[in-house]
Amino acid sequence: MEGIMLKAVIFDFDGVIVDTEPIHYEAFQNVLQPLGLGYTWDEYLDKYIGFDDRDAFREAFSSEGKTLGDALLSDLINRKAEVFEKIVQQGVQPYPGVIELVKAISGKLPLALCSGALQRDITPILEQFGLQEAFNVVITADDVRASKPDPESYLLSLQRLQQVFPVTSILPEECIAIEDTPAGIASAVSAGINVLAVTNSYQAERLEGAIHITDSLENVTIAVLQKILAC
Repeated sequence: MEGIMLKAVIFDFDGVIVDTEPIHYEAFQNVLQPLGLGYTWDEYLDKYIGFDDRDAFREAFSSEGKTLGDALLSDLINRKAEVFEKIVQQGVQPYPGVIELVKAISGKLPLALCSGALQRDITPILEQFGLQEAFNVVITADDVRASKPDPESYLLSLQRLQQVFPVTSILPEECIAIEDTPAGIASAVSAGINVLAVTNSYQAERLEGAIHITDSLENVTIAVLQKILAC
């Protein structure tokens, strides 16, 4: 990739900007356990962490051989979101260095957020962190039909960035996605986008497909991202 210039950065949300996975897990269990469909934290990490809410509920029902209609699915998603929002209102903490990195990139390079979470889950946290205006493009579960590892969300993120910055002519290989899960990496790579993986949710050996792996974003800068892409 020598000679390639970095033209855009795309952040995942859960597990990259903020440690919301335990909150999502708690909210899921709050809704699923009364139905006899709860599962352990290890099962969440192994099976559910890459899914958006729709696919997570579908998987929970399917694993027990139960059917899930659209009306019940919609109700479960709303109930889970309400629990999630109540917990978030108590305050959440960003991962070290991520706020500084987002603010350093914002306004200097095209910047997108590509998340499997719902918009209603993301907006209050961005507001808490003062990042509500930082991203040029925000893609959430509300915008796509298929969750990660399907590439749809990253393809749409790239398409929207290209629309917002038509003169820049952004190609997928000129972007870096920052991800924390195997599903997220697979999604970005399938869209032709290079990945910097951070070991917030999985150990490095589980993050295959990333061009670089780090244990923190504290020392990551635009110059570091450019160097990673050019290696």
